[in-house]
Amino acid sequence: MLIRDITDCPHERVVDRTILAELLHPDKVAGAENLGCSIAHAIVPAGEESLPHVLETSTELYYLLQGSGEMHIDDEEAPVREGQIVLIPPGARQYIRNTGPGNLVFLAIVAPKWQADDERLA
Repeated sequence: MLIRDITDCPHERVVDRTILAELLHPDKVAGAENLGCSIAHAIVPAGEESLPHVLETSTELYYLLQGSGEMHIDDEEAPVREGQIVLIPPGARQYIRNTGPGNLVFLAIVAPKWQADDERLA
């Protein structure tokens, strides 16, 4: 049985400027080697936004846990809030802006697993 606690997963600023903690990644978490995706806990503080970026070959899902924001995918934008999920197709230019008074918190699920050489700033 594999159980991970968010308090045991350190958060850090990553290339797109979100504050991220890897919850499950097949290459980084013992016991998750056969997982077909990676899952991270992400935070965009009030008044901030992630940098525009692209995952070339992976699909990404954002499941919003807390807060509200504005999702940008290619030429589209839409308001988003907790309880919603966003599908980001491979190759799409994307970023998310926090429009609420507190942290915007979401799970970033990447399939296949996130890899540094698949992501680029756009």
